[in-house]
Amino acid sequence: MDIVSAAPSSPVKTSAFAVGNFHAGDTRSDLSKQWISRPADQRFLSLSSLRDSVAARAERSFEARLDIRRIEFIAPEPTTPDDLHRLSIGLPNGNEIAPTHWSFSQLAGLAQAPAGYLRKLPSQIAADALQYGMRYNRPTEEIKAYASGDELLAATGPDYGRIFDREVVEAVMQIAGNGAGDERWKVPGVLDWRTMLYDPEHPVTTDTTTLYASDRDVFVFLVDDRNPIEIGKLPSGDPDLMFRGFYITNSEVGSSALRLAAFYLRAVCCNRMMWGVEGFQEVTMRHSKYAPSRFIEETRPALKSFADGSVKRLLDGVEKAKAAKVASDQDEALSFLQQRKFTASRSRAVLEAVEREEGRPARTIWDFATGITALARSEPNTDRRVELELEARRILDRVA
Repeated sequence: MDIVSAAPSSPVKTSAFAVGNFHAGDTRSDLSKQWISRPADQRFLSLSSLRDSVAARAERSFEARLDIRRIEFIAPEPTTPDDLHRLSIGLPNGNEIAPTHWSFSQLAGLAQAPAGYLRKLPSQIAADALQYGMRYNRPTEEIKAYASGDELLAATGPDYGRIFDREVVEAVMQIAGNGAGDERWKVPGVLDWRTMLYDPEHPVTTDTTTLYASDRDVFVFLVDDRNPIEIGKLPSGDPDLMFRGFYITNSEVGSSALRLAAFYLRAVCCNRMMWGVEGFQEVTMRHSKYAPSRFIEETRPALKSFADGSVKRLLDGVEKAKAAKVASDQDEALSFLQQRKFTASRSRAVLEAVEREEGRPARTIWDFATGITALARSEPNTDRRVELELEARRILDRVA
């Protein structure tokens, strides 16, 4: 197995290359879910424009610890129907700020009150409920407020360790430049299903970008798709190619933890589905008291290590799986599967999938994992499909 290119000193534009063998890995929708849900104003064409947006938000915001005994929830005397939906928070310095939809949910949680129910009540009643909950249901006497102008962006416990979205984007820029192809790491290209060619040089547009941010979070997905790794051969005899990818997501207002996922994949299509994914690993970091320092000490080096690291582990794993023979004939192949609680009919379906897709009978760990993954693709029940994919991964882990 040969590495086509693992770590070039500078980015080199490449032509489209043939891809396939998607059944040998997982199909993941992590990126596609973002692509579907993001409106135009949350899509960015470069890391610098993304950074500027989240940095501007942080620069006009401030963070303060507040004594809950000195916070007042204020609702106006109702003289119009709109007054029944107005709520503000009186700060110790005399200023008033209005909660966002998200920070209202956090305030309700801190007061141990159901946010959905409070939203249905007149603001005057909701204010009283929040006031009571804050003063008598809170185990601590402080909250940490994060606000911009006259708007409360987030309300958390006093030990919340905020990792700013700007810091996350800047960490990515250290290894990816602008994310638009000036360095190895870039927004992914597009798979053409008609030709089965993957074009790493497809233009970055608002429809193809994988750089997203809202007032609540940031999501960055990048790949090193100009430098594929050859791990075997396709049925056509062409190389079976994979490339590195990662995504990182964060929310400085506390709607989610920081997550960093690294993986290998074979292609990304126009609706941003991830095809032929292998070696998926994810690290989650909660916004605890020491999260900011941990981000600097742990996540940044991990990102750099993956970018520059060897692909030897991946190649060794594939080689071991292909060499690990566990059956010498059809009976032993059926027995191997039935020992893993596959029914006789499902066992035969797995073996037929291997014959169909690999052109040979199932004999090795790699063959069985391939057949089980192929069976999973035809499974309409999501839970059952995930269970099959996990079983395929467990079989591969035997030789990892």
